[in-house]
Amino acid sequence: MDKIAVLIPCYNECRTIQKVVQDFQNVLPEAVIYVYDNNSTDSSAELAKLAGAVVRHEYQQGKGNVIRRMFREIDAECYLMADGDDTYPAEASVEMTNKVLYEKADMVVGDRLSSNYSSENKRPFHNFGNFFVRKTINLLFHNDIKDIMTGYRAFSYEFVKTFPVLSKGFEIETEMSIHASDKNMHIENVVIDYKDRPDGSFSKLNTYSDGIKVLRMIMRMYRIYKPMGFFGGIALVLTILAAIFFVPVMVTYLKTGLVPQYPTLIVCGFTMIAAIQAFFAGLMLQTIVQKNRQDFEIEFIKTEFWRKLITKNDL
Repeated sequence: MDKIAVLIPCYNECRTIQKVVQDFQNVLPEAVIYVYDNNSTDSSAELAKLAGAVVRHEYQQGKGNVIRRMFREIDAECYLMADGDDTYPAEASVEMTNKVLYEKADMVVGDRLSSNYSSENKRPFHNFGNFFVRKTINLLFHNDIKDIMTGYRAFSYEFVKTFPVLSKGFEIETEMSIHASDKNMHIENVVIDYKDRPDGSFSKLNTYSDGIKVLRMIMRMYRIYKPMGFFGGIALVLTILAAIFFVPVMVTYLKTGLVPQYPTLIVCGFTMIAAIQAFFAGLMLQTIVQKNRQDFEIEFIKTEFWRKLITKNDL
């Protein structure tokens, strides 16, 4: 088991990958640098290998697929994830890894938004998207993660081996943040100085299509992790709609003793039935979620035991 594993997903980063590998080697000489090439069409893999990284390949396209492969194959006491585009400072990795190794953090977030991200990043919609996603997730999942979309993070062994990676692409950071929040893991934020990509290096993140994927991911995760809130909200909306259309029918009946709007009354009745069904669906699913959380805690304890056992055997 490695003490520190630096994980770098890589897709066409030939302009920067060597510098990124060398920077982490200088700052974390005890770490093993892993570069996972994701079907690059340039010389990224060769350059990373020349720089001294352990180069492996993931042939399913997408950052989520790469991280799934990394988490499956690598065992380490601490994992540091960074991008290969030289936008994150290697110097911050010492503080981030120390919080995992010595302060028992499960996930450490490299916080760009509290620093210079808005001035360095030349894509204004990215700034707004990061702000919106952060506010939405912290509101829905009651946490205070400072930067949801950052690709610079450190993880504990327990987090990595109990995190079910479902995303295929850039939604992976959002999924990590929600998972850690929902499972009440120890999350820390470290402010970092962000650098925009150098000339000739291009982001693979599409502001609009990937932004829509992230929003869909948030709603899907909210439905899965907070079913009572999701289905309870639907039940509340349906109840309000039914009440709005039912009140005039009821007023007419009290005044005249007649119900001239039978179709409206029938629709209101079916709407209330749907609201009741949504409420009890949320209630039952919330019970299942609670049981899953209890099972997760047991699995988390088992994973911690195996980490200690593996580390002891390595010594």
